[in-house]
Amino acid sequence: MAHDDRIALSGAPGSPYTRKMLAVLRYRRIPYRFLPASGPALDHLPRPKVQLLPTFYLPGPTGELEAVVDSSPIIRRLEEEREGRGVIPGDPAITFLDELIEDYADEWLTKAMFHYRWAYPADIDQAARVLPCWRGFSVPDEILAERSKVFADRQIGRLHVVGSNPVTGPVIEASYRRFLEAFEAHLRVQPFLLGYRPGAGDFAVFGQLTQLAQFDPTPMAVTLKAAPRVYAWVSLMEDQSGLEPQDGDWIGPDAVPPTLTALLTEIGRVYPPVMLANAQALMTGADRLTTEVDGQPWTQPPFAYQAKCLQWIRASRGALSANARDTVDRILAGTGCETLFT
Repeated sequence: MAHDDRIALSGAPGSPYTRKMLAVLRYRRIPYRFLPASGPALDHLPRPKVQLLPTFYLPGPTGELEAVVDSSPIIRRLEEEREGRGVIPGDPAITFLDELIEDYADEWLTKAMFHYRWAYPADIDQAARVLPCWRGFSVPDEILAERSKVFADRQIGRLHVVGSNPVTGPVIEASYRRFLEAFEAHLRVQPFLLGYRPGAGDFAVFGQLTQLAQFDPTPMAVTLKAAPRVYAWVSLMEDQSGLEPQDGDWIGPDAVPPTLTALLTEIGRVYPPVMLANAQALMTGADRLTTEVDGQPWTQPPFAYQAKCLQWIRASRGALSANARDTVDRILAGTGCETLFT
């Protein structure tokens, strides 16, 4: 039998991180086999310590397959192991911006995704009926109905974990609308966040928008009205395997367009306050973080993983050369993102 060099991963279409990684694999032309998140195909594969989607099955130090989760480190591992068509820019300062945008999408835009999906009746109804089908639909109606109820009740009960509540809901929605307006303006100038080829940040934004812009009815209506380019971009990002990227397709650190600065300013308006308050709450042992976002009160349980994200992004900035760090600081000055490092 011929050796199968395809990467195996499991996930579901309703998972923004699954969609993020599938699009990365397609763009990079990395052979893969996609396994549903449940079923006999997983029976003989290792289980991850934490059940997250997607799960990649990759060789460990001894060559045995390991179950690996967390999309951002997987992207960087694939950059090292697979040549060509990379999604990490070459310039250190632009690479840092890409990492910052990726983390914003993964850790802030996902709040909008989760909020809209489980805060509005029409969105709850659609998600509750469809998402369980992606884990197996060849079952009697009554079993699927019970799965739908259990799934919806569990997810609605977790809204507070991402910070969605009657006070913060309008803050999340206003931020999503501003993001759409800023991204729509940016797409008038260039087809991707950092130039004419997609970076990891593009795929992270895409992953969240597969749900916000093209599945959940309430944010989809908002997207279609405010940002038709963004809606179209999501469809095109699904498969960029036909793009022929060149090294010069990234923007240079001295050619950051005003539309990207506007996007970074939106990031700086909402993302740093929660990340900093979260780190402070974990450091002091508080069971809730409290801060202000866009002048409004924000409270939620602290989340240990996001404290690690803050550590990683600070470490990435610290690892830059003095010149590259000065360039990053110049680009971020006045956006609000600089508060992450002060």
